[in-house]
Amino acid sequence: MKEEIHSGWKHRLHEIIYEADTPLGKFFDIALVFLIILSVILVMLESVKEVDQNYHDLLLTLEWVVTIFFSAEYIARIVSLKKPLRYVFSFYGIIDFVSTIPLYLSYLFAGSQVLLAVRAFRLLRIFRILKLVKFLGEASQLKSALKASRAKIAVFIYVVLILSVIMGTIMYLIESDEAGFTSIPRSIYWTIVTLTTVGYGDIAPQTDLGQFIATIIMVLGYGIIAVPTGIVTVEFSRHGKNNKKERSIVHTNTQACPSCSAEGHRDNAKHCYSCGDLL
Repeated sequence: MKEEIHSGWKHRLHEIIYEADTPLGKFFDIALVFLIILSVILVMLESVKEVDQNYHDLLLTLEWVVTIFFSAEYIARIVSLKKPLRYVFSFYGIIDFVSTIPLYLSYLFAGSQVLLAVRAFRLLRIFRILKLVKFLGEASQLKSALKASRAKIAVFIYVVLILSVIMGTIMYLIESDEAGFTSIPRSIYWTIVTLTTVGYGDIAPQTDLGQFIATIIMVLGYGIIAVPTGIVTVEFSRHGKNNKKERSIVHTNTQACPSCSAEGHRDNAKHCYSCGDLL
């Protein structure tokens, strides 16, 4: 009897936290999005000295409210699962943990010599913005496109790095120290800045040959910027075509598996497609 009661409230808690089919589930998701945005705004306001000086106590109080809510949410997510370790070591589980503990950690250190460490811990709260990823419906399709194109992008980056090393070394041999090309690493830095069309202007070639090579690098930069975008776009389109039939059927089921937290089940699904457990 106790086990049935225990599993009953765990099931209800799981529906509220991991699903959005119920009114409480929808309210929980909306409240969570609001608090995530609020917490990120608080971190930004705290970095503004004038605002922090005038409203430090208010910002700290609001931050404690948000932190306590996220702490309760993190514990509730663990308690409501049959296999909590899968959530704890998952991407979202790590993000939830990292975004919750900074305020607690900042109070474990005392003394003026660790004030910088305290600030660093509190800045980790900005990771809460990643908690919004789970609410983006197209995130899975973009993830699949990036995963499918990772090999091509890796080769592309490898070629760019080789080109940067070669051109940087050439610029180091051509230009003088007075122009800012004091070493090969610094020359490579200039090449990457020029190749990406950033152009800080802190280093500039002075010789005619150096300026000619710089012009070639600038022109190459426009083509290089377009390559990774095209790779991902092609994979994104291909992924969309392969799933055209599947996407024509709109599944409104937001139920998550209580064992492995897998989502994206069909509307009439009775068992999890990932672990086979009963939904």
